[in-house]
Amino acid sequence: MFIDSHCHLDRVDLTPYGNSVSEYLEAIKADLLDHMLCVSINWEDYPAMRDLVADYKKISYSVGVHPNEVEGHDPSVDELIEQALNDNAVAIGETGLDYYRLNNDAELGVQQQRFRQHIAAAKKTNKPLIIHTRDARDDTISIMQEEQAGEAGGVLHCFTEDWEMAKKALDLGFYISFSGIVTFKNALQVQEVAKKVPNDRFLIETDSPYLAPVPMRGKPNYPSYVKYVAEKMAELKGLSLGEIASMSSKNYDTLFNR
Repeated sequence: MFIDSHCHLDRVDLTPYGNSVSEYLEAIKADLLDHMLCVSINWEDYPAMRDLVADYKKISYSVGVHPNEVEGHDPSVDELIEQALNDNAVAIGETGLDYYRLNNDAELGVQQQRFRQHIAAAKKTNKPLIIHTRDARDDTISIMQEEQAGEAGGVLHCFTEDWEMAKKALDLGFYISFSGIVTFKNALQVQEVAKKVPNDRFLIETDSPYLAPVPMRGKPNYPSYVKYVAEKMAELKGLSLGEIASMSSKNYDTLFNR
């Protein structure tokens, strides 16, 4: 049984399933998707996302604001804490740093301050962090270290960086999550990291509706496609598909206290 540790089900096209989460879950039973984590990216859409999935035991959710969100409300530490505790969210995020589309120094400052606030909220609620990082290796690790993010723990999701960064995150007690990118032919760096990450510290995810794995690349992505990520991980680690499913599920349950 597989767990998709990071998806955006509220942004997935459920038209083929009558725009119904229930119909989607029924249709994918054969894919052995046991659980999924629906991840928040902004404050304004969070309530609708929560309401979409809250009644399903197979779906958990987080609360947080993505680093690239620049126009909506930026919640305070207290707001994040209150929302997470009131709604019984399992994690804080996704948060982090993304300098790929950074326009100016003001946005950089906002991202860094927001990241620090999310870390503070995670520590105070004792909930793990879901961290997004892109083109910001040094600053991501530095802020994690400065703010003692290891006290909360968490995961670097959709990992695309090198082993040096992965090792630093692992040393802080974090997990590393692999998405469909690990199935791409040119993703050699990520594949090398996947081989090295300890078996008790990796997760698998889809980040759907984005980044569909091979053989679905170029098509809309769905949480049930996490099985293709698992297949690639099994190949890279020299393990059976069942072992990857079991290990990644156990790791998820440990991190998110399921």
